[in-house]
Amino acid sequence: MAKKVKSIVITGNGTNCEMEMAHACRIAGSDEVDIVHISELVYGEKKLDDYNFLNLPGGFLDGDDLGSAKAGANRIIHARVKKSGKRLYDQLIKFIDDGKLILGVCNGFQLMIKLGLLPAIDGDYSTQTATLTFNDSGRFEDRWVYIKTNKNSPCLFTESIDGMYLPVRHGEGKIVTEDDEVLKKLHEKNQIVLQYSNSDYSEAATDFPMNPNGSIDAIAGICNETGRLFGLMPHPEAYLHYTNHPRWTREKLPEDGMGLSVFKNAVNFIRGENI
Repeated sequence: MAKKVKSIVITGNGTNCEMEMAHACRIAGSDEVDIVHISELVYGEKKLDDYNFLNLPGGFLDGDDLGSAKAGANRIIHARVKKSGKRLYDQLIKFIDDGKLILGVCNGFQLMIKLGLLPAIDGDYSTQTATLTFNDSGRFEDRWVYIKTNKNSPCLFTESIDGMYLPVRHGEGKIVTEDDEVLKKLHEKNQIVLQYSNSDYSEAATDFPMNPNGSIDAIAGICNETGRLFGLMPHPEAYLHYTNHPRWTREKLPEDGMGLSVFKNAVNFIRGENI
């Protein structure tokens, strides 16, 4: 019997893409989709244990006042669930240990990086080894970009996806690793899932505007070693239907937007894995 897919989309404290992300989960085939305020988790009204697909959407957690998603990461690490007294972070780590899926987009990706969930070198989810800092342009970038996929990556979210055309909208999207050793391991273990590229997805783009933030090695998204945790700066939930495309009135396009495949892959994996 196929596993029931239960998706949770976290909102609150500056998140603003939760509706689009929840819609993506629904049309991808998730049986249940709940938009849950972070306070509901802290007060024990909702539990991560009840879900198998965690979505961390984009936005501006706490206004990015301490840097992108830093305050949000500290909240999760230190907050204790009112009904149990246990840390919310422990609930999150159990979710990972149970083999469940996490997708972080833009601010959600920044949150995963600040928490240490990505890149999680050698399975260490408690140490931050990378960050997302200010774009080289020195300004907020709102544009569409081409991104190529790494076919050797273990990332289950990008299965059978060669490339995507998606929007970015961020001020802090430049990925920087703690040192060269971390970057070397990311390459060795194929944890670099997405790179900004030229329009035919053949080469990584190092120059602006194809690389909108100056990210090292044109990195646009990374996964952990299992491929079940995935974070990216471009917004797949913003291209679910051909009418989302900026040139939809001038080009003949498939009905499904390119971003929908990311969510369909996650839903199909959960059904098959029975997690």
